[in-house]
Amino acid sequence: MSALADKLRGLRRQAGTAAASPSRQAVAPEPSSALAQLHRLRRPSRPGASVLDREVAGRQIAPGLYLHEKHYDWPEHQPWLDAGFARLEPIETARLLYFDTETTGLAGGTGTRAFMIGAGDWCEGRLRLRQLLITTLGAERAMLAEFACWFDAHTALVSYNGKCYDAPLLATRYRLARMDNPLAGRTHVDLLHPVRRHWRKVWPNCRLATAEQRLLNVVREDDLPGSEAPAAWLGYLRGGSAHNLRRVGEHNAQDIVSLAGIAGYMSALPAQPEAAMP
Repeated sequence: MSALADKLRGLRRQAGTAAASPSRQAVAPEPSSALAQLHRLRRPSRPGASVLDREVAGRQIAPGLYLHEKHYDWPEHQPWLDAGFARLEPIETARLLYFDTETTGLAGGTGTRAFMIGAGDWCEGRLRLRQLLITTLGAERAMLAEFACWFDAHTALVSYNGKCYDAPLLATRYRLARMDNPLAGRTHVDLLHPVRRHWRKVWPNCRLATAEQRLLNVVREDDLPGSEAPAAWLGYLRGGSAHNLRRVGEHNAQDIVSLAGIAGYMSALPAQPEAAMP
């Protein structure tokens, strides 16, 4: 038997394969070595390699819910909005809440949700912008609850096409969440309708971007189109960069500032059916 074993060992040596010693057994790597290897795998493969940008604007106020706040100086702030252009009585500007949503689609319906709500109001003569952003689907209820806290019994709404789109969409989301809708029954100044009455025969269209350019001389640079907002949010949820999602926030912020500017411009118009082109 020993002669057979010697012959087998000789054959292995001839083949260049070293025989394993019967007394040696495979030894698992120490935990510390395995952990070190995992850290090496997670490090950038080369010096200076960038880490994926996942930072969103604002601070987290609930799991998956971020609040971003900013204030704008407004030298021509007026205590009252003459809302005759919208066929309404004058409204104290302290009551106004300018709002706009960024959503997962433009078609509406129960499958569409708002992933960002922007709102502006007046605080000590300055325009205060607040934006709510959800980074998980489960944070929607917390966003709706926080937004509802921004209303009191006297709040009046200002939007651009909000009566037909933003307000009904939010009403659906509140209903699906089985929460009271804070927008219901409010005075609502939808600027799109008076803008159309005044300039639909003069301008090529009455989109917000056109109104802010003609009335406020606002020209957006590097603006992310609203149609690209759903892809920016969904891409972030799938682990992508936050770059375009921050651009969505900048787009939304300009919408809110423009709402305040257009409302002020319209308030100063002469009380007549048609106004001259600015």
